[in-house]
Amino acid sequence: MRFALQVEYDGSVFQGWQSQPHGKTVQDHLERALGIIAGTRVQAMAAGRTDTGVHAQAQVAHFDTDVQRPLQAWVRGVNAHLPPAIAVRWAQPVDEAFHARFCALSRSYRYILFNHPVRPAIQSGRVGWYHRPLDADAMAAAGRLLLGEQDFSSFRSAECQAKSPVKTMHQANVFRRGDYVIFEFRAGGFLHHMVRNMVGALLWVGYGKESPDWLPSLIAARDRTLAPPTFMPDGLYFTGVEYEARWNLPNGGRIIAPFDFPLP
Repeated sequence: MRFALQVEYDGSVFQGWQSQPHGKTVQDHLERALGIIAGTRVQAMAAGRTDTGVHAQAQVAHFDTDVQRPLQAWVRGVNAHLPPAIAVRWAQPVDEAFHARFCALSRSYRYILFNHPVRPAIQSGRVGWYHRPLDADAMAAAGRLLLGEQDFSSFRSAECQAKSPVKTMHQANVFRRGDYVIFEFRAGGFLHHMVRNMVGALLWVGYGKESPDWLPSLIAARDRTLAPPTFMPDGLYFTGVEYEARWNLPNGGRIIAPFDFPLP
């Protein structure tokens, strides 16, 4: 049988999603917990591979097993064997043709930036921080220029293994809520470090180093060396995956709650 899971985690205490020999990733912890419930080794495949320090409100994964367990065993039982910073939100059986990664229509991210002269303390690791005043309207105008099918090579890390730098951006919103600037992106797929690199570029616009009209020229250059450095991971959240209705996942696998303080 194949099961789908929605997983939430605080990425600040893990070395990303993808399994590593040191065993300190979200995938490693989740597979160990699933294996305890199943009584055998279990492999979990995720919709998106988040980096070190990146959080998830609604990561979707699937796994296969031959053992029979009550459905709540894959939620409450698995959670009993997970560290506090990871939780399975729901589990349900799915058709064997379902694949968390390859069946995804789009993925969504939100970046929460604390824009204040003094760095945060309680929210350290859960929000990004930038000390200079930022023009959110200018960043919103620049963000709209990211929409559509484009070559995002200027925002692609050297370690990226994607076959093509061409992605389709469906949403790129920027808005302010008090001392917080919120960035929301939805695309068919993302390149390695793409969101953090786009946030870095939008910050250049926000504090006046560049105008919004600079962004199309950066995209057209297809040159990562012309873009700002990769911005910190702390405020980045994987907020959901969109699937076809035929898979019958709760809310299509998405959460994408509107931003509201306190932090999610």
